[in-house]
Amino acid sequence: MRNKNNRFFHKVSFVIIFFAANFIFQPPVLAQKNTADSVNEITIHQEINFNVPPKRLYEVLLSSKEFSACIKKSFDAFSATSANIDSAPGGAFSLFDGHIIGRIVELVPGQRIVEAWRVVDWPTGVYSIAKFELKAQGSGTKLIFDHVGFPAGLKEHLAMGWQQHYWDALAKYFQ
Repeated sequence: MRNKNNRFFHKVSFVIIFFAANFIFQPPVLAQKNTADSVNEITIHQEINFNVPPKRLYEVLLSSKEFSACIKKSFDAFSATSANIDSAPGGAFSLFDGHIIGRIVELVPGQRIVEAWRVVDWPTGVYSIAKFELKAQGSGTKLIFDHVGFPAGLKEHLAMGWQQHYWDALAKYFQ
């Protein structure tokens, strides 16, 4: 199983490095209007406030047990064990009873989570990058979220999914 995980990790390494170089470390260079439209079509940026400290939000996002409980509280259709998260860099995760899968790319405790993220029905080998930046804001957290590199035409659907299945569910869980 370890060799299989290593092969998987190496397969997505190029994709991760490409996105990291172009997304995390430098702003995109937009040479022409069509390129700008294309980049905007595969980029989601959301900012959400939560009434818990960054450390608490970070813990829930990386906990199989708590993220499962969070999802179950909002959605009866998912099982009580809908999340399986190996919360170490390089660790695999499966969310929403296997509908979302990926790998943890980077962790900065209480501050940042970067994931290679995909929906299982996307073409084989296609991964996007989801970046969660957690900033203390009073006694709460401002989450700055960016999602890039997903297949064209999915922006509206994914943005709505992040809102309903993550942000709204987390807000309800923290009540």
